[in-house]
Amino acid sequence: MSLQSELDQLLSAGVAEGAVPGIVAIVTNADGAVYAGAFGPRSLGEPAPMTMDTVGAIASMSKPITAAAVMQLVEQGRLDLDAPAAAHLPYLGEVQVLTGFDADGQPLTRPPSRAITMRHLLSHTSGFAYDTWDADLARYRDATGANVVPTTRAGLRTPLMFDPGERCEYGIGIDWAGLVVEAITGVTLGDYLRAHVFEPLGMHHTAFRWTTAMASRAIGLHARAADGSLKLLAPREKTSDFDEGGSGLLGTVPDYARFAGAFLNAGAHPGGRLLAAESVHEMARNQIGDLRVTRMRSTNARMSSDAEFMPGIPKTWGLGFQINEAPVPGGRSAGSLSWAGMRNSYFWIDRQRGVSGIVLSQLYPFADARAVALFERFERATYANLPL
Repeated sequence: MSLQSELDQLLSAGVAEGAVPGIVAIVTNADGAVYAGAFGPRSLGEPAPMTMDTVGAIASMSKPITAAAVMQLVEQGRLDLDAPAAAHLPYLGEVQVLTGFDADGQPLTRPPSRAITMRHLLSHTSGFAYDTWDADLARYRDATGANVVPTTRAGLRTPLMFDPGERCEYGIGIDWAGLVVEAITGVTLGDYLRAHVFEPLGMHHTAFRWTTAMASRAIGLHARAADGSLKLLAPREKTSDFDEGGSGLLGTVPDYARFAGAFLNAGAHPGGRLLAAESVHEMARNQIGDLRVTRMRSTNARMSSDAEFMPGIPKTWGLGFQINEAPVPGGRSAGSLSWAGMRNSYFWIDRQRGVSGIVLSQLYPFADARAVALFERFERATYANLPL
């Protein structure tokens, strides 16, 4: 069976069986797409089908794109990964570390033992977290009434959960990194990315805000009900007051494949170069030393299940990417780059085998077991059909 036939059959069956309401997927090599498919409706109960130009929220798949923007500024000598980030955003020099709670349940804090750097922000070692997966931050939110949802600038002003560099915990550091890009360049992150990432790569359907054309091809947001069925949620207006570099982009699968292609080609693309090869290497190497990625324990089952991808495989963080330090049986090579979006979208970039895979759906909770299993089958079927 050909790659096209096998993946078509697998993904269409996944939609029919309710693993996801609809899906768009692509497999690329250094020359472009070797597989593309779209299945199911854009929204349950509505006639419009998924197509390759369907637009969805890519959520935390935004993180590597913002990290690439940071590395462009590093290449230009405008930013130092290891200098205090507070030089560009003073709050990053004022933020405190949460140490516990007093007898009345109010938070206790202290100054951090070292300064936050851009390397910390890009590798999830800054101390910033998400309340969705950090019980202490969720308790801080409840005790103070603070809005810690990172779709507003005020929501980013949370305490650190640990001293920078001491632990690795998934968090909002790359949202702060995007604000550093704005502080240095004097333009919004969206305008910077449009000029220096999206237009050069031909990513014409990726942005922080819906355009009329993008909205006409939007995927509806769905949720898994307690009985395992899927339901369409009411539309939600995007209300962020800044360009969320860690989670805010909207886009298409072919657009994201163009970004992945630059990493398969050591930073080059058909129109020139996104990054120097040395910058790609830096983003793609372990940045957290002996620390390892651990399971993300959900504090909000409606938004996210517990999450750990490739369980049993040691994993680290590069700059914007998760890295598997050992090969995945039947799948990607050691050293591959990957991550995901909150609405069950996933990708990997295997530079050793020269292949990437991307899937887009719009479904809560994150790390939905049936959606993750479908993505894993998609990966294994891709590698089973690759030439040796």
